Amino acid sequence: MVPARDEAHGIRATLEALHAQEDDDFDLVVVDNGSSDGTGDVVRAVIAELGRTRWRVVTEPEKGTGAAADTGMRAAIAGGAEVLARTDADCLPPPEWTRRMREAFASGDELVAGRLVPRTDDRPVSRFQQGVLSTALAVASAFGKIRPGNRDDGYLGPYVMAPGCNLGITAALYEAAGGFPRTRIEDVHEDRALVNAVRRLTTRYAEHPEVWVRASTRRVHAWGLVRTLGWYADHRYRPEMVDIR
Repeated sequence: MVPARDEAHGIRATLEALHAQEDDDFDLVVVDNGSSDGTGDVVRAVIAELGRTRWRVVTEPEKGTGAAADTGMRAAIAGGAEVLARTDADCLPPPEWTRRMREAFASGDELVAGRLVPRTDDRPVSRFQQGVLSTALAVASAFGKIRPGNRDDGYLGPYVMAPGCNLGITAALYEAAGGFPRTRIEDVHEDRALVNAVRRLTTRYAEHPEVWVRASTRRVHAWGLVRTLGWYADHRYRPEMVDIR
């Protein structure tokens, strides 16, 4: 599942990366989240060009990564999906992504938290920036385990950082946990909210670093490294425009 808002200029690369998957046995739902740039039409054209009869576009007019992701997940479930995986319209999954996601589920985990690697093809970042970003992600993951908001007697297991753009979950657990909150990215990090809901239900979740995607660095280029880290640290930095394209 891929949520997308005003991603007409770059979503082809994501779709082509998914088209190139080694494990090709999957359906794809792309959610056009109220785009004003023809994203849905672009996706439909690429789907037709690639001949992907099991791929489709659904629409969600309510702005929000949480709302769009929830609509997509529930559309997939309604279509018969038993396991779900999400990436985003500015990410590039490597060819082994769906295979490794399926293998992670086969290990017994019902929620799979993947890993992010900075993209270098669209807006290159220096090796120093790549190193800082990787370190920041590791620090954020470690901090999440001791953060007061992620600690509660009702949690059955430790916190794991599961980025929304590289996350897998079984359909049954998704529904039991209530799904992604139908929120805007400006308000709530929907991936953290879903993880914490899962933690109240099961311990069958884990980080799987072998499941990785290349993630966009466009916020780093627009805001700078420090402000970007502040954004991901509970929106300590909150610009007027958050939808960087």
